[in-house]
Amino acid sequence: MSKILFLSDGSSIHTKRWVNSIVERGETIRLFSLKPVNKADYPSENFSFTEFNLQKRFGSLSKINYLKVLPQLKKVIREFKPDILHAHFATSYGLLGALSGFHPFILSVWGSDVFDFPKKSSLHRKILEYNLKKADKILSTSHVMAAETKKYTDKEIEVTPFGIDTVKFAPEKAERAALTPFSEEDIVVGTIKLLEDKYGINYLIEAFSTVAKKHPELPLKLLIVGDGSERKNLESLTEKLEIKDKVYFAGMADYSKVPYFNNILDVYAALSNYESFGVAVIEAQSCGKPVVVSNVGGLPEVVEDGVTGFVVERKNAAATAEKLEKLVLDSELRKSIGNAGRERVLKLYDWNANVAQMMEIYNKINNK
Repeated sequence: MSKILFLSDGSSIHTKRWVNSIVERGETIRLFSLKPVNKADYPSENFSFTEFNLQKRFGSLSKINYLKVLPQLKKVIREFKPDILHAHFATSYGLLGALSGFHPFILSVWGSDVFDFPKKSSLHRKILEYNLKKADKILSTSHVMAAETKKYTDKEIEVTPFGIDTVKFAPEKAERAALTPFSEEDIVVGTIKLLEDKYGINYLIEAFSTVAKKHPELPLKLLIVGDGSERKNLESLTEKLEIKDKVYFAGMADYSKVPYFNNILDVYAALSNYESFGVAVIEAQSCGKPVVVSNVGGLPEVVEDGVTGFVVERKNAAATAEKLEKLVLDSELRKSIGNAGRERVLKLYDWNANVAQMMEIYNKINNK
């Protein structure tokens, strides 16, 4: 049994899933989080944590603030005596891991830490390069993100997909009336995302409007699950396009309800302007749903264009409408593409296989 010190955001669903799954496999984890931790989200045994609330204490999460907790991190290292230090996010937690001087040091890149952070200034680039240089092992959830990371290091980067529980996310009959105003006869297009500008939900609304107006004979509905700063603007857009009666904003859903909402849908869409991987898309595919996604980041990596879904140009409502129309008009096509998506997820993105890969990485680095 290994002792692993996790440097990661304790409020993140990604952290929760990794910690719980790794502890289930017999490891002991200490979590060092710069944000508050809800103890109920984590294992009751073989798990402990150190939490901070830097935003509240220091006003902003600038890199200088991370240095203020470095002494506490070194204290945790002395007391916990980990076998491995694993930092999740290459800049904030990665900087702490690099400065701690502890080895073996594993660094997982997450997205904006390699896509956006190093482009801010030469200093930002040097910080990222320093953190990567100090790492004994670098991990990425997608090939596209690994390629981006390679711009800042000559080290090998191993791809460790952040898959899903294919038992929880599986095709099942979902009673629409329980959580939505939709009927079983409706053809439901939808998305499950935060309602923020970067996720391009306005393009989905515009595309849906085009298809709905072109085919008034079809019982088309649009389901938007999530909440965020763009909600009022998106609601206003549905009024402007005169499709308010066809759109239902379900609000933020507990993660346990996400499989249910996916099974309500006939077609899932993710038209992000930026996306490092695409877990939500994999969840929809695992439920047997055909998907339409934008050609950004890791989305084309998780969707086989024309086989498990369609990949369209980002910020292109017309191209999206064309693919949505193709799917809503052909129930057999929806079924065949949905089945192909489910098979691909089982092959590439099963969570148990992903965790087994991570455990193998831990074992190898421990035995060096």
